[in-house]
Amino acid sequence: MNTFLSRANTIFAFTLSVMAVLTFGCFASTFLNDNLAHVNIKTAKPIVKNMPDYSVSREKNDLGFITFDLRADLNPIFNWNVKQLFLYLTAEYVTGKNVINQVVLWDQIIKRGDNSILDYHGMNPKYYFWDDGNGLRANKNVTLTLSWNVIPNAGTLPKVMGSGSHSFAFPESYASNHF
Repeated sequence: MNTFLSRANTIFAFTLSVMAVLTFGCFASTFLNDNLAHVNIKTAKPIVKNMPDYSVSREKNDLGFITFDLRADLNPIFNWNVKQLFLYLTAEYVTGKNVINQVVLWDQIIKRGDNSILDYHGMNPKYYFWDDGNGLRANKNVTLTLSWNVIPNAGTLPKVMGSGSHSFAFPESYASNHF
């Protein structure tokens, strides 16, 4: 009646139940964390060029160039349930063609144990700042925000926007297309 397989099955089922309760406890102990941090972003030298976008079509679209400074201390976000953070810097603006435009300019993954104090100066975007038309030239309200996804060991994947953003304006005229 109590064979080796039935006893092994009982031990296995009990172990899985205990692990499920511990995993839920891990999630519940950090569920109410707000995962917020203050972010300081500044830009310098915004220029805009009107260039052909060969990946989509041959029509000319606006291509923005900026350099940015980024400061943030993300140490308070890390706890024993946080495996890593996926950071991304987005530019958000309004054009006549679209009510809202969002472009990811830069991203980074910070793992637990890595340096989580960001202090970057004169950074170039990792990705191109293309507009799908001519909405960057003379745009007076482009807002940069740093957001992150918290990757936990157990639980939900919250998307958090850092407290602090930076708005800037692109110039009225196009820069020369010569690099």
